[in-house]
Amino acid sequence: MDTAAIYHRPESEYAFLYTNTRFRIRLRTRKNDIKKVYVLCGDPYTITTEKWYQKQRPMKKCLSTNVHDYWEIEVTSETSRLQYAFHVVGEDNTDCFYGDQGIFPYRENVITEPNFYFRIPYFHQIDRFTIPEWVKETVWYQIFPERFANGDKANDPEHTLPWGSKDPDREDFFGGDLQGVMDHLDYLTDLGINGIYFCPIFKATSNHKYDTIDYYEVDPAFGDKKLLKNLIDEAHKRGIRIMFDAVFNHMGVHSPQWQDVLKNGEKSIYKDWFHIRFFPVDSYQMTDLPETAENIPYDTFAFTPFMPKLNTANPEVQKYLLDIATYWIKEFDIDGWRLDVANEVDHHFWKKFREAVTEIKPDIYILGEIWHSSQAWLQGDEFHAVMNYAFTDSIKDYFAKKKITASQMVSGMNHQQMLYRDQVNEGTFNLLDSHDTARILTLCQGNKELMKSVMAFMFLQKGSPCIYYGTEIGMTGEDDPDCRKCMIWEKEEQDLELFGFIKELVSLRKQLSKIISEGSTQWLIVNDRE
Repeated sequence: MDTAAIYHRPESEYAFLYTNTRFRIRLRTRKNDIKKVYVLCGDPYTITTEKWYQKQRPMKKCLSTNVHDYWEIEVTSETSRLQYAFHVVGEDNTDCFYGDQGIFPYRENVITEPNFYFRIPYFHQIDRFTIPEWVKETVWYQIFPERFANGDKANDPEHTLPWGSKDPDREDFFGGDLQGVMDHLDYLTDLGINGIYFCPIFKATSNHKYDTIDYYEVDPAFGDKKLLKNLIDEAHKRGIRIMFDAVFNHMGVHSPQWQDVLKNGEKSIYKDWFHIRFFPVDSYQMTDLPETAENIPYDTFAFTPFMPKLNTANPEVQKYLLDIATYWIKEFDIDGWRLDVANEVDHHFWKKFREAVTEIKPDIYILGEIWHSSQAWLQGDEFHAVMNYAFTDSIKDYFAKKKITASQMVSGMNHQQMLYRDQVNEGTFNLLDSHDTARILTLCQGNKELMKSVMAFMFLQKGSPCIYYGTEIGMTGEDDPDCRKCMIWEKEEQDLELFGFIKELVSLRKQLSKIISEGSTQWLIVNDRE
């Protein structure tokens, strides 16, 4: 038995309160090394009187990766307290006791010692990780507003190009707006989606709007607040939730706060709103895009000088951003916030953010843009979920890119699942393509039958699936900006058969949402191709 591979951590994804009374416990062991695992558990105050350590409960091997097996059991406690340890039996028939003080031979003098057990002192409901229940039943549709539909040519920016006249470059405008979304709500209803994730709609200079000028104003090229309110109301009438994109890591250089810094330098009242290393900040040529930060006198998003990074540790910045976050909930009744570049903003701020928005709307959905393992943000006091790129990358690498074997895909997926509490996995945001990645049909090299397989497989996973606009009709596109092409509205140019397939997939997912989200799935590998 490889005792060094045995691992557990209390009050984490290895031990968590799933419902008000049901507590789930996991144990990790070396793959194919352990024959059986039992849990010894009971109230910490009755170990000597009830001798509950004599009643072993078998754990079930739930998931495996290429290197580890994971064991799980669900227990309850009438007193809302729990003390527990593990009896581990190896394939070589050796056994051991594993508890809070480490690993010991399985002996009477060990299993009767209270201090050798892990403890959950009390099941505090306020600490239980929860997600909005509606998220489990939601199929999202991501809209990049500038490219979805041009419903009002009167608000087109200067030099707007004819719709779909060319593949997009980074600076192109095609006139997409909120009226275009309003005009196609019937289309979205027909598809069956019940959630819209909007890329930023606030006033900004670029076509993507991630360089915010004013968080309180709808970009004039998209419409106005009255139109936005009508759009949200109409969506809600159709059972469609709305999620906005919050760009709180950085601002645009044309924001009034940054312009004040440019004008007044060290005397600016906003100089501490940003991470400025030296003055003057305009000494850097804004038109150049550097490969390093050496010559930029302030921190930015990536090495992008027109997106200066906000100092979210500054109380003034915190108040400003939290007021914005609550404003759009109170005034427009949005249902979720997607948080851009969430991993580069401090945890302290996100904890304040969660408290502020859930006080206004307890069932609002908080989604962080994080592309890697995200345990630190998913402890119950920050986000409900992250964009699940790390999980779906395994699916794409196997089906579309053919970089890994089936067992490696399942191993990668299972590894990601075991990083989090089950509630996290039930509410995570699953996507195969987005405004930041190549479209899934392009990754499948135009093979629509393969694309259908990938989509169907993703829709069967725990979490809340998302369709990137146009995927359902066969749109293609390489990485940004090519993945941001104009939506095709001409019926003769749409793949209607594919639309029908995706529509059926959405319907099936909604019917099976509870089974998929709260059930348990294990994949049988029939052919582990190279």
